Amino acid sequence: MKKLGNIDRREFLSGVAAASVLVATPGITTGLLADPVSKWVYPPAKTGLRGTHEGSFEAAHQVAWAGEQFERPQEITDKPYDMVIVGAGISGLSAAVMAQEKLGSKARILLLDNHDDFGGHAKRNEFTVDGKKLIGYGGSQSIDTPSHYSPVAASFLKKLTIDVEKFYRYYDRSYYSRRHLGDALYLNAKTYGVDSLYVRRDNGGYNGFWNWDNTEQKAELAAVIQDMPLSSTDKTALTKLFIDRIDWLAEMSLEEKKAYLRSHSFESCLRDNLGLSDKALHILRVQSYGLWGLGWDAISGLEVYRMGDPATFGLGLDDAHVETSYGDDPYIFHFPDGNASIARLCVAKLIPDAIGDVDMDSVVPATVHYDRLDRDSNAVRIRLSSIAVDARNTADGVEVTYVRDGKTEKIAARYGIMACWNNILPHIMPEMAAPQKEALKYAEKVPLVYTNVALRNWRAFEKAGVSSFFAPGNLITSGSLDFPVSMGGYLFPHTSDEPIVMHMLHVPTRRGLPSRQQHREGRHDLLALTFEDYEADIVSLLDGGFGTHGLDVERDIAAITVNRWPHGYAYEYNELFDPIGWGPKQGPHVKGRETIGNLAIANADASAYAYVNGAIDAADRALASLL
Repeated sequence: MKKLGNIDRREFLSGVAAASVLVATPGITTGLLADPVSKWVYPPAKTGLRGTHEGSFEAAHQVAWAGEQFERPQEITDKPYDMVIVGAGISGLSAAVMAQEKLGSKARILLLDNHDDFGGHAKRNEFTVDGKKLIGYGGSQSIDTPSHYSPVAASFLKKLTIDVEKFYRYYDRSYYSRRHLGDALYLNAKTYGVDSLYVRRDNGGYNGFWNWDNTEQKAELAAVIQDMPLSSTDKTALTKLFIDRIDWLAEMSLEEKKAYLRSHSFESCLRDNLGLSDKALHILRVQSYGLWGLGWDAISGLEVYRMGDPATFGLGLDDAHVETSYGDDPYIFHFPDGNASIARLCVAKLIPDAIGDVDMDSVVPATVHYDRLDRDSNAVRIRLSSIAVDARNTADGVEVTYVRDGKTEKIAARYGIMACWNNILPHIMPEMAAPQKEALKYAEKVPLVYTNVALRNWRAFEKAGVSSFFAPGNLITSGSLDFPVSMGGYLFPHTSDEPIVMHMLHVPTRRGLPSRQQHREGRHDLLALTFEDYEADIVSLLDGGFGTHGLDVERDIAAITVNRWPHGYAYEYNELFDPIGWGPKQGPHVKGRETIGNLAIANADASAYAYVNGAIDAADRALASLL
């Protein structure tokens, strides 16, 4: 494996970050020699370990893990607010915009967030590579299926100037196919004996690697299967599954197939009906990581069918009337920074001076003045690096105690919305009754890591014919060149000679355990990993997979940002392990989100739906329960 030279990579990246985060602001000196006390740091440009970063979770763990109770100060920090919102993610920011409309433009609203940036999972990553600015997403990715949005969520996007129809122009859907780039499968030498990159040009899209649309692609995939380091039995089974597309449940009726697939993991289906070995199943398992945070060992066969996976194409279920929540909208509604632009547009409405008069286009290149988010003169204030440790009702409204800079502070307000991760609420809301606490404890947020690698060029990927890949033997199990979106003056690269962002995914799973237990154990596994662990895996993967195509990791990797989310996706009910019928409208989360006095509960957790509209709808629901 190639090394990254004699300079410690993390120290080098810190230097790159320091050189790029100083932003010209009145009264602030720029440059590396500036007085560190007098400058403010621009969070999106920070590299290294981000997401749930050091300093953003320790006080919460003291409360939830150690049962520690922080002493509530006698005095409040500011004069009372009209509303306090704990959590400045999309749900909290949406609630603030809606509350300002209901309470008036002069209403005093405070948002508290444990991170050093707003947006929650809607995280923006910026890089400057060879003089070019690159923008990536470190969390919440896209506006998924906007045609299914509730009237509230749809109108809220329009209120922020977001016209989803524009993405049909901004997103170049044929960008990679015009260059004959497709999906690949990388099997590393450590796990499979030799570094191998299997490429399917012209086969992009969900699980395009195993799909074929014509006889030429069919023959290509058949040859790839025969070349894999698997037994002849596995190769025969994979050929039946993906090439011949046999009906491996032919003896069952349509209803019997549905019932069987709903009650069995897809991995067990393939093992029991096709005889696939664990080695072969390991190659296939990772394909659902990005959507569910689980492998095929913990996803039902029916859900894999709903996802449109080629492994189900031979089952003849088209007439089985299988219910699905996946819409027909193309997956193109993507800002260069993912849904961080939605958060930034909210901030522009709440604190115009912090970002200026922007719309969905001009917000993309805009710089946020973080030193203006929490000024005394603001009607709405966003207070970052502030971890809530207690929230309760009072005779006059609510009080929230939080930890900032190692000190405990308290604020008061007429109303409060808890738009933070719902897992923490039973530990910090002392008035909550036992049944509600139990309901909130049911869900386990999905741990995951979104890593962005800034590359000086992507010639090796073009030469290899690859725009995305799976890597089942690595810590990083999938990666892709960035979405081809140009908008607001931000241009996607015209050629492979230009810098680009590569997005990579890691989901910590524990094969064979129920879904919630996998998430719980995976969270602990994730917290034990370091930036160096990810860096080493990325270097090994890129060198082993693309080194022979001209990629030089020491030369071509410009920067790495690892967005770690131990509490990632909101928990969505899994038909293998949760009662049938549970979903966004029914389940423990409905009891868990009940308003307590003047404290309401929001966040996508409260919708049991890990999408933007789930967060917005939760904000609207919480606000309605108070006002």
